[in-house]
Amino acid sequence: MEYSYITTIGQDSHAFDLSKTTDGIMLGGVKIPFDHPYIANSDGDVLLHAVTNAISGFTTRNILGGIADKMCLTDKITDSREYLKVGLEDLKKMEGVSIVHLSVTIECKRPKLMPHMEEIRLSLSSLLNIPASHIGITATTGEGLTSFGRGEGMQVFALLTLRSPLPDA
Repeated sequence: MEYSYITTIGQDSHAFDLSKTTDGIMLGGVKIPFDHPYIANSDGDVLLHAVTNAISGFTTRNILGGIADKMCLTDKITDSREYLKVGLEDLKKMEGVSIVHLSVTIECKRPKLMPHMEEIRLSLSSLLNIPASHIGITATTGEGLTSFGRGEGMQVFALLTLRSPLPDA
C-alpha cells in the first residue's frame, strides 16, 4: 500500500489571570507549577488545544469552540485531554490514517519549561499513541517582542504530520 504524508498546523493561546493565584497550570496534560491561572473556561491547556486544532485542520471538524464549549459549559468537562480524545476519535474513523510526528513550539516568558519538557513529551506520547522520539518540543521567549514573551500568557503552535493511505487507482 502507498501512503501520502499530510502536515497540518494548530495554534492556541491564553492570557494569564494576573489578579488570581494558583498552584499550577496544565500544559500537554501535565500540571506545571505556576502562580497564575490561564483565563479560560476549561483547564486552558494551550498545548493540547493547539494539537486538537491541528487534528481539526485534517478532519475539517472543529472541536474547540462549539463541541468543546458544550463539553465545558454544559457537561462541566474542563479537562482538555477529553477534547483531544474527540479529535482522535475523528481520526480513527478515517481508515488507515495515523499520526507519525508532532512538533510543538511554545512562546512564553514564564513558567520556565525546560525542567518539564520530558514529562510533557511522555504525556503527549501516551495521549497520541506515538513514540516520544517522534515528538519535538521547543520553547522561546521571542525576545519579549509579544505579550507572551513578556509573561502575560502562553502561545503554542503544533505541527502534526499524518500518514494516510492513497486511494486505489
